[in-house]
Formats: sequence, C-alpha cells, structure tokens
Amino acid sequence: MKQKTKTYLADFGLLYAAAIWGSTFFIVKESLDSIDPVVMVGYRFSIAALVLAIFLKFKKKALFTNFKEGLILGFLLWSLYIPQTIGLGYTSASNSGFITGLFIVFVPLFTFLFQKKLPSFLKNVAILLSLIGLWFLTGGLKDANFGDLITLITAVFYAAHLFTADLFVKKEIDPIVLSFQQFFWVGIFSFITSLAFDLPFEILTTKVVWIVLFLAFLPTLMAFVIQLVAQKFTSPIKVSLIFALEPVFAAIFAWTLGGETFVLQNAFGGLLIFIGMILSEIPSEKIRINSKK
Repeated sequence: MKQKTKTYLADFGLLYAAAIWGSTFFIVKESLDSIDPVVMVGYRFSIAALVLAIFLKFKKKALFTNFKEGLILGFLLWSLYIPQTIGLGYTSASNSGFITGLFIVFVPLFTFLFQKKLPSFLKNVAILLSLIGLWFLTGGLKDANFGDLITLITAVFYAAHLFTADLFVKKEIDPIVLSFQQFFWVGIFSFITSLAFDLPFEILTTKVVWIVLFLAFLPTLMAFVIQLVAQKFTSPIKVSLIFALEPVFAAIFAWTLGGETFVLQNAFGGLLIFIGMILSEIPSEKIRINSKK
C-alpha cells in the first residue's frame, strides 16, 4: 500500500475517533446521576483492556512488552480524564470545552521543545483558525475560576499524550499492545483513586450498564486503537487538528440526538475548525511550488 494511501486511511481513522468521542458528551452527561464519573472511567477502560487482552492472547502476543512505555501512556491518559472530571465540578461545560481544546496549542509547543521542529506557516494558520472556531463553538472563556485552572491541566496532558504516543509508535512499538497497556493502567489508576476516596462502585440503572459497555467498545477500544495505529503514518500536529473536530461532532450530536438548540454562532465555529483541518491537509511543498509559478 502506498504511503499516501496509508496517510489518508490514518486521517479517516482519526476523523472516526473524533466523531465517536464527540458522540459521548451528551451520553455521559445523562449517566452521571447513576454512576460516579471516576468509577465509570475505571469500568470502561478495564473492560476494553480485558477484551484486547483476549484478542492479543489469541494472536499469541506478549501483553507487557515495552512495559515502561505502556505505563507512561496510561498515566498520561488517566491524567487527562481525572482533572477534566474534577474541573467540571467547578466550571461550566463551555469553559471546559474551550480550555480542553487548547491542546492544539500545546502539541506544537512540545514538538518545538523536545524535537526542535516548528510547524509550517500553513499549519500555524490552521491552528489559529481552529482556536478561533473553538471560541465561537464553545462561547469562549467566561468567568474564569479554579475549575478552569484544573481543566488547563487536561489540555496539557491531552497534548502530552498525543506527542508521547507519536514517539512510541514511531519506535515500531506494537500500537495494539500499547493500547492494551494504557487501558490496563487507566483502569488500575481509576480504581485506586475510587478506593482512596471511597467512591461508590454501584451502577444504579440497567441503561447505564449498556452505556458503559458502549463506552468501553466504541469510544475506548476501537477509537484509541485506531488513534495509535494511525499515528504511525501522520504527524502529531495534524492529529491535534483533526481531533479539534471533536467538539464540532459533540455539538452536532447534541443538536440532532441530544435535543439541544441549534446556534448559528456555534455552527460558524465548527466551520472554521473544519477549514483549519482542510488547510492542514495541504502539503507545504505544494504551496511552495505554486508560489514559484
């Protein structure tokens, strides 16, 4: 298969991941009266780890090769979810959405600090457009508070997870084994946190049991495996720009399935983010060639 074809398939897979994660916002929101959010994270990642472990054993693959890398990725992923969950207790959903979306700024920052690589002019324009779009989509930052500061930690760990995953999969570490390991550790860390703070493990309704199973399979098992496989064929900055579409998909699902009101300003923000992603797909070499004509 040609490299360009692999890149397009990777981008399509990442787009699927952004869409399926976007679908979970209103689903999870409806569930939190019946299950503790940290416990929910523990269940969904533990189930995903168990299913992937069975698959890997069937394929006769060792589960804990590259143990250190799996532990690091698992810690980063867990550190992404927990501050976001805590932050939502102190701030609005719109503030949380905007601040979490700032990960698209931190990814190129990490790339510069650790790899001495600067994004191209077009990538910078795409990042700026996505940030402006994110502002319109979420309504921007209103009445900053303690929860916003905690949520900023989520954005940093989101970027750190993308950047670190890129380093690991390009070292030819098996992305499926790496996926199992990060699921395993997120489950372990979540249950340790739940026990430490005496959180309830009960799921109060059958509906939420099905929701947890849905979250374990599509947004966790499939989406994160696709992410790590796809990152072998694309850059972390492009991944971040595709993932910036997650709140766009969240808004679409909220309007169509969640019963929320359609707002033109939000739609305009989504359009800007989409344009930013399209710009990121244009090779810098093509721009330079056209400018010489």
